[in-house]
Parts: sequence; C-alpha cells; structure tokens
Amino acid sequence: MSTLAHTMMTAARPADSGLAGPGELDRYPYAESPGPDRVSPPAWDSSETELGRVGRRTAGSRGRGLHGQLVQQLGQMIVSGDLGADRPLVPEEIGQRFEVSRTVVRESLRVLEAKGLVSARPNVGTRVRPVSDWNLLDPDIIEWRAFGPQRDDQRRELFELRWTIEPLAARLAAGHSREDIQQRVADMVEIMGHALAQNDGITFSRADTEFHALLIQLAGNRMLEHLSGIVSAALQVSGGPVTGCDRPNEVSLAHHARIADALAAGDAHAAESAMRQLLTVHPEVERVVPAPREH
Repeated sequence: MSTLAHTMMTAARPADSGLAGPGELDRYPYAESPGPDRVSPPAWDSSETELGRVGRRTAGSRGRGLHGQLVQQLGQMIVSGDLGADRPLVPEEIGQRFEVSRTVVRESLRVLEAKGLVSARPNVGTRVRPVSDWNLLDPDIIEWRAFGPQRDDQRRELFELRWTIEPLAARLAAGHSREDIQQRVADMVEIMGHALAQNDGITFSRADTEFHALLIQLAGNRMLEHLSGIVSAALQVSGGPVTGCDRPNEVSLAHHARIADALAAGDAHAAESAMRQLLTVHPEVERVVPAPREH
C-alpha cells in the first residue's frame, strides 16, 4: 500500500464551515411577532431538549457542534414531515426549545435555506418549503430521506441514479491515461482487501467511497464529477442490501479489482461491464431496476 493511499484514508478532511458572511445573520430576525393571519408555530412535542442526544449526524453537519446538531435535528423533522410545508419556524422559540443561542439558530436556518428546506422573507418570517423546492441532491437531504418515511423511495432513486452515472463514468475513465489517479484507484482496492481480511468495515467503506469518487474524477467529465456527492451519500446510506458496495465481501472486492484492472488496461467495455456487475451483485436489485423490455 502506498504512503499516499494510507495518508489519504486516515487524514481528516476539513469541512466547509457553513458560517454566514457579514450581514447575513440579520436575515433571520430572532424575535418574530406573529401577525393576525399567521399560522400557529409548530409544537415541539419531543421531551428531549438536549441537542447532544441527537442520533445520526451526516457529513454536511458533522463536526460543527450545536450548530451542526440543530441543522441535523430540524432537517430531519422537515424531511420526515414532522414540520410540514408552510409551517412557520420562529427563531426565538427554536432557541428556547433546544437551549441554543440566537447565533446558532440563525446559522442553522441559513444552512437549511441553502438546502431549499426553508425560506425567510420580510413580513412573512421563516417557513418550511414544499418538497418540490428541496435540493434533493444535497448529501444531507439524501441521508435524512433514507432514514425517514421516504426511505424506500430514496434508496430506489439513488440506485437508479447510480445505475445511470457510474457505468458511464467507468467507460469514460478507461479512456483517460491518468496514471496517478489510476494508481490511487488501485490503492483503494488494496486497502479494501486489507480491511476485509481484518474485518474492518469502517476502513473498507472509506476506501470504497474514495474508489468511486476517484473513478468519477478520472472520467474527465465535470458535470459527472459534480454528481459524485450523490454516489458518496448513497454509499453511506445503510439499509437492506442493494448493491455490491453495501457490505464488505470477496465478491464485491473482486468486482472492484476488475474495474481497476480494466481502467489500467484502457478497456472501456470491460470497465463498464464490471461496474454494472458490481451494482447488481444482489438479487434484490431486480426489484429496483427491471430487465429491459423485449420489443
């Protein structure tokens, strides 16, 4: 295993701070005075007021303390439908409910607005937006949907996107002689092999995610590369097995190795075929992507 690969898998990656720029905090007035025609604010029925007790934390909000946890909590409540469309979100009430400062509330609402989950308008306040306005390709929203009532639809939609994106990326990647990236792809396969032998699922998953990100990068298509976050989020979403990447096993490792070998050989057809086989390792996938119709 190369030093580069080992370092790449163990080094922490800096996360986007997500902090507001100068003057942006004032977009969310802390004390909203309900007007006569305003819908009653949502009731916070949960008895848990401690944000530290929030369970799953996603990549987009990981490592940001109370701010990240509040984004996580509110985002999950919106995506799950606990806070329905057009419901008002009163910053002062949120701050009291979760025992956080006005700065934390404002920062969190700003992040949720960037994801299309809420909107803040003068004389209207902050309200939840309908599903049609959400950024469904946002990694956090992908995970929140995958662990909410829409979990089955989310997993099906994710797989359909991967089925469209990754075989094409593998075929394009085989046509680019970027030896540096090809070596890193091979390094990821080696790391996955070591992790499988040691029953280290976490390292296997990290190498797997890096493998697919590198493959899309190697494809040389900037629009495909922009969608790599979807693949990464899909790989991190747990649940019933759908693809060969869902769990460490010898079959999955063999398919990854075949893809890496095809890339090194410049064999576009073999790379695309190996990727399709990887994505259809499990028979459950037949329920997700039906066989082509015969005409």
